[in-house]
Amino acid sequence: MKIHDDKSDGASLKPNLFISDLHLCASRPHSTAAFLHFLQSSATQARALYILGDLFEYWAGDDDVDDAHHQSIIAAFRQLANAGVNIYFMHGNRDFLISEIFCNAANITLLQDPTLITLSGKRILLSHGDDLCTDDVAYQEFRRQVRDSAWQKDFLSQPLPSRKSRIEAIRLRSEHEKSQKSAEIMDVNQDAVAHLLKAYSYPEVLIHGHTHRPHQHHIQLDGHDITRWVLGDWYEHGSYLLCDENGCESIALTN
Repeated sequence: MKIHDDKSDGASLKPNLFISDLHLCASRPHSTAAFLHFLQSSATQARALYILGDLFEYWAGDDDVDDAHHQSIIAAFRQLANAGVNIYFMHGNRDFLISEIFCNAANITLLQDPTLITLSGKRILLSHGDDLCTDDVAYQEFRRQVRDSAWQKDFLSQPLPSRKSRIEAIRLRSEHEKSQKSAEIMDVNQDAVAHLLKAYSYPEVLIHGHTHRPHQHHIQLDGHDITRWVLGDWYEHGSYLLCDENGCESIALTN
């Protein structure tokens, strides 16, 4: 368990922003443009920006950091960090190979999944959310395989073009398999959510992405009232969760 404490200073009066599932790639320039505008506008007013996974459509390895599309995002991150905004990133199921080279270049801090933070006196548990989709047995087996350090070492030893081709093949197979699955299987399992909340001593708030089903859920668990916020994706219209001393609010991007 990793705890990041919010400091009691002037910066803590600024809001904290949470986003996930942007799935940025060069083939969807409208999403990238919306994200860059977000970093140069709303995000500049924040104390911190938390990115809870799937920033990119996929990440083949940090040796792809010099790609022009990636460089434009890295430059925007550095500009935001230089303006005094703390930026935190958590691996998703698409970009779990992001490592120190990218984080150092972008001036962002890598978080464990899950991570418990404290903001305005409330304990908030952060996760990408894919680990909670336990009904999707095939995906959980795949997840365990690709998160294995030996598998990653072998994969990263291959040439970058070969890795990208392999990822594209995996993505195509994954999209086909998802079309055969029910929506319920690909959503979080409530017992898994309850188990996570108990393991972290009933935090007041759980924030995650992955399912692309933005919603505010109210949970009563063992006498505790907990709010579960699900973040939306950025395929069509982006959104972010703003949390400050008054609570949390989901905000849609405006064109």
